[in-house]
Amino acid sequence: MTSQYQAGETKGRSEEKTNQMMGNLGEKAQDAKEKTQETAQAAKEKTQEKTGEAKEKASEMGQATKESAQSGKEKTGGFLQQTGEKVKGMAQGATEAVKQTLGMGHNDEDEDYNRTHNR
Repeated sequence: MTSQYQAGETKGRSEEKTNQMMGNLGEKAQDAKEKTQETAQAAKEKTQEKTGEAKEKASEMGQATKESAQSGKEKTGGFLQQTGEKVKGMAQGATEAVKQTLGMGHNDEDEDYNRTHNR
């Protein structure tokens, strides 16, 4: 074999190895790119899931607060109504007491007696 032939053969093998190495590097780069995209997509989906859960939790807490406020409002309304009725009853009692003191009031027992005996 001639040295020129050997040099050509060496060059050919060298180019072939270079091409194989470049192909391997390209494949590895593509694999890394795909892996990065998959990881980014998984992170995005996880973030969306957590955001949805947080929104749902906030909505539930808002509803619970609304229900609690409504319950408190109902209790307050009942209390105020009872208090109003008590004050009204006390005012009527005070009015009757003043009328009795001034002789303006009429006794229900007297009316019942007069109805049954004065016929």
